[in-house]
Parts: sequence; structure tokens; C-alpha cells
Amino acid sequence: MSSKGQEITNPAFLEQARSLNPAQQQAVDMTEGPLLVLAGAGTGKTRVLTTRLAAILLSRKAWPSQVLAVTFTNKAAHEMRERVASLIGGPAEGLWLGTFHSICVRILRRHAEVLGLQSSFTILDGDDQLRLIKQIIRAEEIDEKKFPPRVLASIISRWKDRALTPEKVPQPSSDFEKAAFHIYGHYQGRLRVLNAVDFGDLILLCLKLFMEHSDVLAQYTSQFHYILVDEYQDTNVAQYLWLRLLAQGSGNICCVGDDDQSIYGWRGAEVGNILRFEKDFPGAIIIRLEQNYRSNSHILGAASGLISQNAGRFGKTLWTEQEGGEKVRIHGVWDGEEEARFVGDEVESLHRKEQSLNEMAILVRAGFQTREFEERFITLGVPYRVIGGPRFYERLEIRDALAYMRIVVQPHDSLAFERIINTPKRGVGTSTLQTLHQVARYEEISLTEATMRLMDTDELRGKAKTALQGLLYDISGWRKQLETLPHGELARLILDESGYTAMWQADKSPDAPGRLENLKEFVNAIDEFESLPAFLDHVSLVMENASGASVEMVNIMTLHSAKGLEFNSVFLAGWEEGLFPHPRSLSETGDAGLEEERRLAYVGLTRARERAIITFAANRRVHNQWQTSLPSRFIEELPADHVDREIMGRMASSFIRRPSVPKLQAAEPPVRSLKDKEFKVGQRVFHIKFGYGRIIASEGDRLDIEFDHTGIKKVMKSFVESAG
Repeated sequence: MSSKGQEITNPAFLEQARSLNPAQQQAVDMTEGPLLVLAGAGTGKTRVLTTRLAAILLSRKAWPSQVLAVTFTNKAAHEMRERVASLIGGPAEGLWLGTFHSICVRILRRHAEVLGLQSSFTILDGDDQLRLIKQIIRAEEIDEKKFPPRVLASIISRWKDRALTPEKVPQPSSDFEKAAFHIYGHYQGRLRVLNAVDFGDLILLCLKLFMEHSDVLAQYTSQFHYILVDEYQDTNVAQYLWLRLLAQGSGNICCVGDDDQSIYGWRGAEVGNILRFEKDFPGAIIIRLEQNYRSNSHILGAASGLISQNAGRFGKTLWTEQEGGEKVRIHGVWDGEEEARFVGDEVESLHRKEQSLNEMAILVRAGFQTREFEERFITLGVPYRVIGGPRFYERLEIRDALAYMRIVVQPHDSLAFERIINTPKRGVGTSTLQTLHQVARYEEISLTEATMRLMDTDELRGKAKTALQGLLYDISGWRKQLETLPHGELARLILDESGYTAMWQADKSPDAPGRLENLKEFVNAIDEFESLPAFLDHVSLVMENASGASVEMVNIMTLHSAKGLEFNSVFLAGWEEGLFPHPRSLSETGDAGLEEERRLAYVGLTRARERAIITFAANRRVHNQWQTSLPSRFIEELPADHVDREIMGRMASSFIRRPSVPKLQAAEPPVRSLKDKEFKVGQRVFHIKFGYGRIIASEGDRLDIEFDHTGIKKVMKSFVESAG
């Protein structure tokens, strides 16, 4: 085989080349000029990319250093590098293959001085970026509570993804944008002083380098004879502009992607980049990969019929030589609990037929949906894993909420108290916490009790003391309401009055809405148990179960996390209006949001090889209130020839009321003996904070001491040492 270059005789390459279908072969052979490969789900795009890259190298059309191959993830880059090495008989030394960010780092290290940086510049992670923005906010006297640093950091990152430097940002409209605009220039200035960049800068600065220094751009446009880009539909504006500049040289750019799988608009991806490829690169050829090697014909027919409803797409129809197979099943149930039971039964049935648990997946639209499936599998004893995120009860916000519940039920749970003491921020610093721990260790009491004792002393002062007094007051009030409020209502009250819910409502980061949904699901879960202690016992058992290891596990994940994966059996849960399509996507971006949600449904369906089962519930509890749900509009858009609609599962004429909440007795602190130090009135003593003084009164574990320089203070015995 040859690609209009040197004859290729490598056996491994020739064997793979013979396995290509005509469209794939065309995409490999057409090396000159701009090429867009529209690769549908399961059509072998990675095979095409690696074979094309190997063909360019083996035919001597270019040396490795003259080829640029860009991916989106390190995993994809590693896989491509290994596949190419196996095809050409060894590693391609000098090949420019990596993620957008890694390639840009390589370029910036070479030319840092041109941009006013040293080549040893530091790349800040998210925490460092946030810390620096906090410093600027304080220096500029911006209200941190009104404008949370995380929100401003997110806005600045979005501007960088759109290739907007401070001087190019359009007139800000919202108050948040105005605050972000105010600090953007200061932030970039501080980065220069620190000889540092953030992740958004890696592409933005590389773009600036090319646009302002034509000699540098010319160096790379002449160097790269061939450019290959994977997942082109996921590029943002900055990445898109960067690629266009580099392609000005040879014009040999090959982009592989699927407009029907563009599902990351919420993080800056622009599906328009792939849709205008022909305009951006005149004379471009488009090759469609439509033969699917993954799914049966009914799954493909259903997926193709669904995605054809989108207007913003090139258009292609997937097909397979695997005729027949199971139709897509649509199964309606009464509520979410029955949905979990149905899926659990199906999983067990398939497992009895010797299908591996590893080959089954449950795909949900929102993270909070995983809880009911997790608990059902725990009840059944079926091992599972949550991909793309922690298990429900391992999530940060759920662990925080659990800590609040634990401290109300068990006031001497020091681990829970320490977790909530400054969450949300209350101004309790490290030194205050160290003081609490010191008293607790010496007196052999809990952190809660140590805090209560210090309220009557002068050890703690100012904002920290006031905050801790308020927290203790709140905990006491919540504990009293254990006897009067339903436990689900109490949980909601605790999260609201503590400020924890408000903390996430004020957070404008992309994951904040999901965390709020998880907290609502957390409250729903509590309502299903007879008491708050019973719920906490259940969670403890769940967490213990989660520690066990198993070779085979059912996969649970969101639809976004499923992209690029495939399974024999896929359960697509919660296809209801108000959940999928997600209302937030519709309200924020309208028709564009609806089309992206439909693409997400398409991605979910095309993960399945043998069977796809869609479920929806007639009723679902939202915000702890039952709501009647309509089947998702996407269900109606599935072609009838490719689906089987099953009779609704168990129905009930009315809701079953939960039993009344039993009265709970407030927990009383245990009686503990104190380690008594022998102190007498008149004795000379030393305190690490207040210095030397003389005891003027003693009562229990507290002393009144007249200090030489700070006057009379009330302190704990555990903080005092005899001065002789």
C-alpha cells in the first residue's frame, strides 16, 4: 500500500489497512488539503486517526516532528501513541502528539521570553488560582460574600476560553461580570509578577504569541506539514482560532468529530466550529463514517430517528451489518423507587444469563438520580461502581450534610463537629480549632463540650467566639426540634438555617446546581426512614458495604460521563419532562439547549451494543414534593418501528403516607471526670496567651486569674501551668 509516497510494506499496518471499510480507507488516503471526517458513534474513528497518522509516517510524507496530532484527554493521547507505535513498529520519536494544553505548554516554554515570561513559569491549579483571586478581591475591597471568588474565577475562565484578554472583553452586563472585569486585569498582572499562568492562559497566551509575532507563527506553520485533530466538535473558541492559525501553512488539516455528539456546550465547546468547517477551509472534503460496529440495527434506527429532529447538524445515518437484535424497550413505572426495583431485577436476570456486570450500565441525566439505584443494588447485594464521580453518600456536599445530622443526633461526635465548624465559613481559624482540641484532649471531653466550656472564658474572643456561640445555639435548637418536627423537614431546616444551602446557591461554579440537587435528594432519602438515627445507621452500613472490592460491577454514571464508552446492556433512566431534557438547559439557551440535550440522548442510546432500556416514572419526588411527570419528548421522537413500549408497572390509587415520626429524646452529655490540676487561690501561674498572673478565684475547671499585663481573665485549668 502507498499513500502517494514511499511504498508501505509494514505487516502490522497492512493488516489493519485491509480491515478498513471504503469510507475509512478514503479518510486514510486523502492526506492533502482540509478534510473533515464526520465519525458517527461506533464507526471506528480512532482506527482511522491512528491508521492515517501511521500512513503519513510510513510513506515518508513527513517526519514525526512535522506532524501535529491534538486530542482532548491525556488518556486519548496515550492510546493514540501506543496504537501508532504498534502500526509503525516502534515509537514515533519527535511526534507532536498530545492535548491542546500540553502542546501549548511545549510551545510557550520555548518562547516565554517573547511574552514577558521566564521559561520556568508555574502553571497554577484551580486552588492556587482561587487563592490569588481572593487576594485581589480583598486588595480591591470587593465584597467577597456578594461576589464569591469561585464565581469570578469561573467568569474569567469563560472569557479565556473565548479568547478574550482583559482589553477585548465586551461591556459587562451583570454585576458579577462587572466585578470579574474589574479584577481580570489585576489578576493577569499578578500572574506576570509571579511568573505564572493558569490553564486558560496556556491556549490564550499561545494564541497571542502567534498573532503578535508572525515570525514565531511562521516557524510552526512551516514545520507542521500535517495536522490531525480528534473530537473537533468539542473545541472552544480559543482552540478553534489556534488551529486555524496553524493550518495556514500546508493547509493539510484533518479534523475528526461528530456534530451529533457535541454535548459540552456548558463548558465552552462550540458546535458551530465543526458546522462551519467548509467555510473556514475552502475546498474542504467531508467524509462520513456511517457504518457502525457497535450497536444492533434497532438501537441505531432509534438513535438516528431521534437525532434527525435536530436542525443544526450535517446529517448522516448510521447503519450496521448486524441486522435484527432487540428493539429499544421503553418501560414506564409508578415512581423512582419502582424504577430502581425494575432495573435491579433486570440486572439480576441478565447476570443469571451469564452477562457480566461490567457490561451493564445505568445512565442518568443528573447525579442525584444515582442514589436510589445505589441503595437498590446494596439491598440486592449487587456490586456497583459510580463512574465520573463518587458514590452518592461519598460526595462532598452529602458528607457535610451528614455531619450536621450526626451532631444533632449525637452531640459528642467530634469528627462531625469539626467538619461543620467552619462550613460554611464562620471565621473560625486554625488557632481557634487548636485551642478547642487542646481542651478536649486534656479534659477527655468532646469538641462540642470543649467549645461550650470555653464560652465562659476569655480564651476565645471576637468573631470566632461569636460564631461558635451562634453555632452551639443552633445545634441546641435543632436538637430540641427532634421531638417536634418530621425528620425530613428538620433536615431541610438544618441545611437552611446553618447557611449551608445558601453557600451552594451563591456558588456559581458549574457543579453547584448539581450539588443543590443532591442535597434535595438527600432530604428525600431521610423521609424514607422512620427516624433520623435510623437513616444515619443505614448510611453507615452503606458506606461499610462500599468498602468491599469486587471484580465485576454494574456501572452507574451520568450521560456526560458515558461519552466514549460502550456496554452490552444500557439502562437509560429518568426520561421525563422536567428532568430530561433538563429544564436549566432549556431556560438558559432555548432551542440550542434543547438540541444539545437531544444530542445527549443520542449519545446515551449509542452506548448500547445489544440492548437499550429506557425508563420513565409517572411520579417523581422533586424538592421533597410529589409531582406528576410526563414522559420525555424524546420518547415520542423515537421511531415506532424500533421500539417496544411496555405496560406501565405497578400503579397505586393513592400515595401511602409515612408513619408519624416517633418522639426522640434529646441526647444528654455524658458525665465525665476531669483531670484536676491542683491550683490554689493566690498561686502564681503561667498562661501561653496571657502570660504570668495570680489566681484570685477557682470554680470547677475554670480559674479567675489576674494577669500582670492583661488584667483579670477567666480561663480553663488545662491552659495553665504553675509558675512556682
